[in-house]
Amino acid sequence: MDRILQQIFRMFLNRGINKGINMAANRGRDPKDMSPEERAQAKSARETARRAKQAIRIGRRMGRF
Repeated sequence: MDRILQQIFRMFLNRGINKGINMAANRGRDPKDMSPEERAQAKSARETARRAKQAIRIGRRMGRF
């Protein structure tokens, strides 16, 4: 039972973290209200955040061995 609760908690925590990263990338603005340049910059920020998350995962994996 503990394991199930941990999985559910982790799922919600990860969702919240992803929402926060996206909000930071968009600077709290709706993409519809952005100019094309701002939209491109927000997309670039999301790509950078995605690469950073991948690097963190790889680092954790390497730390286990």
